[in-house]
Amino acid sequence: MFIKRLLKVGWKIALVLLIALFIVYRLRFSPIPVETFVVKTGTISAEAMGTGTLEARIRASISPKISGRIAQVLVDQGDKVIKGQPLVLLEDDDLRQQVEMAKAELAVAHASVEKTISGIKSAEATENQSKVSYARISQLAPSGAVSIDTLEKSQQQLQVAQAELNRAQSAKIEAEKLVIKTEASLQFAQAQLSYAEVCAPFDGLIVKRNRDPGDVVVPGSMILDMISLEQLWISAWVDETKLGSLKEGQPAKIVFRSAPGAELPGKIARISPQADSETREVLVDVAIDNLPETWAVGQRAEVYIETKRKENTLVIPQRVIVRRQQPGVYVIENGKTSWRRIGTGIEGKETIEVTEGLKTGQVVLIPGAKLPKDGRAVKVIKK
Repeated sequence: MFIKRLLKVGWKIALVLLIALFIVYRLRFSPIPVETFVVKTGTISAEAMGTGTLEARIRASISPKISGRIAQVLVDQGDKVIKGQPLVLLEDDDLRQQVEMAKAELAVAHASVEKTISGIKSAEATENQSKVSYARISQLAPSGAVSIDTLEKSQQQLQVAQAELNRAQSAKIEAEKLVIKTEASLQFAQAQLSYAEVCAPFDGLIVKRNRDPGDVVVPGSMILDMISLEQLWISAWVDETKLGSLKEGQPAKIVFRSAPGAELPGKIARISPQADSETREVLVDVAIDNLPETWAVGQRAEVYIETKRKENTLVIPQRVIVRRQQPGVYVIENGKTSWRRIGTGIEGKETIEVTEGLKTGQVVLIPGAKLPKDGRAVKVIKK
């Protein structure tokens, strides 16, 4: 009876030991499933990232040159316009009356000039007649055929005729000055009338409408806001530490927040020579050639500027790196893991260059929630 009880207890102890050994084996010695990455050569580029907004290089606020009441707004937001196209009309009845008044004054001035010309012709005829009479009397005076009084009277008539001619010529000059003045007045009135029609200063797109018919506007009042479509870019803020690696013409990728899955090509158009004193960032304008199907000025986007590029080099994902004061990876050899230090070079957005410690075709572990110990057996999961 005692032996049976002893055997029964022994079996239980043996079973517990077997279970314990199984658990220890599973926890410490059995191969654990892991994901891996095969080291290979590829292309890697270093990037400087910035956040900004879509802006136009040329932008204008459409404002009148004169004060007035808006009669018509001929365009709306989203309309494309060409240079010289009428955009806004102001009420111009008073301006048209001023033009007609200036034309009438100019006509009077021209008539005055014609009148002075007639006066000059008459004065010239009188002067010529007086010259002839005075010359004839002057020839007869020495012989006593005419009296001294007659000679003096003839001379006085000549002087009066010459004075009258001078007066007529001066009157013509004054009349011509009046013509110039009234012509200037007419040109001013016509210019004021032309300002009642506000036209597009360049080919572009209306992005905002601020006023409607009936509104009274003055010079500087923004009626419309328009941009040129010739050059659009992302004005992005980039950390000043990247300034030394930036230069005009560098390629970039642009990602709009409205389409995070699409990368559009671009390149640096210009770099601001002044950094923000608070954020310590530099404004970089990245030109974009092909806009998305739908876009809006001012919308947010990220730019990734390529500052370095290297071909045919060892590249691994940054997520496989496990740091032990220095960068390293878990390599898998003969079904077991071991941590190995590596040298790194160019850092990309998601990848990094390996300069030493690995070679093409080696298998490295993709770390999961819990890292295995060195020498632990692993089983590769294929996805």
